[in-house]
Amino acid sequence: MDLFVLRHGKAGQSSDGPDDSARVLTTEGRSEIRKVARWLRSRKIRFDVIATSPLTRAHQTAEIVARSIDQKDRLEIWDDLAPGGDPDTVCYHAAQYGKDALILIIGHEPALSRLVGRIITGGSSASLVLVKGGLAKIRNYSFNERPSGDLQWLLTPRQMKEKR
Repeated sequence: MDLFVLRHGKAGQSSDGPDDSARVLTTEGRSEIRKVARWLRSRKIRFDVIATSPLTRAHQTAEIVARSIDQKDRLEIWDDLAPGGDPDTVCYHAAQYGKDALILIIGHEPALSRLVGRIITGGSSASLVLVKGGLAKIRNYSFNERPSGDLQWLLTPRQMKEKR
């Protein structure tokens, strides 16, 4: 299985208010995610599922990608991709799609970087950062006793633009 991990695009300023979940993508964030989506489309990458956090900015990111690659029917909301969600549940859920699946998960920091680190090292020893709009690809993903896989690439939106 190939597991793709995408951080949502740039969103409006965080507030100390109770409803951080409603923050939307900025104009710049939407534009950047459209470029990421075009990059995926140019490589003819198709997903068995596009899983997103229920928070607005992540869901908007997922919708832009799904629309761009004509896979709106593959969009699912996974509550455990929201901040505070259980990474083991995310890993288990992804593994249920089978060894030949291509899965895209969209969520938030610092959970996504921790998730990628845990998968590629088996613990918490990896130190990496997924920038807004950043995309990681993990090859040979599996979840037996613990999640495992090989980091194939970790790209920023700028690097995807340069690799057209």
